[in-house]
Amino acid sequence: MLTINFHPFQNLETERLMLRRLHDNDVNEVLELRGNPETMKFIPRPLAKNTDDALEHIKMINDKIDENVGINWAVTIKGSDKMIGLLGHYRIQPENHRAEIGYMILPQYQGKGYVTEAIKAVMEYGFNQMNLHSIEAVIDPENYASEKVLQKIGFVKEAHILENELYDGKFWDTVIYSMLKRNYKF
Repeated sequence: MLTINFHPFQNLETERLMLRRLHDNDVNEVLELRGNPETMKFIPRPLAKNTDDALEHIKMINDKIDENVGINWAVTIKGSDKMIGLLGHYRIQPENHRAEIGYMILPQYQGKGYVTEAIKAVMEYGFNQMNLHSIEAVIDPENYASEKVLQKIGFVKEAHILENELYDGKFWDTVIYSMLKRNYKF
């Protein structure tokens, strides 16, 4: 079984991006992401309705880091501290050396390769720092942009599970993609 320890918190850097810990100053961007029906349409979770909801989301993310049960980074463009997206390891399974990766980016930054670049950094952290054996991504089957990113990186489709999650009176399908450490090109 893995021993997970996110302390001290490690910022990640790519060619164009800096991934850092979220702070309360990110509240407006978190609200913009989590409160936008368009960015949330493939995520079966309640919309953030106000800054209190966004602050609670930031607190939940930081509490999980403090408790070593999950880690998320605020994605920023180098030279700016403004958060443009969220990315991290959710649902960590230490007993299976596996974690789920999740990500969101503000609409005005989509289509620029930032998500792909950030995912690679978070995967390297997962495989090298956390010693994961595999990383999965769970997406809505109609989220074609996310599917394209995962395929470009080399994720393999493991399953399409029919109507396995009930949210807000609707049953949602789930598609699972994964990457084994031995198949990841660093």
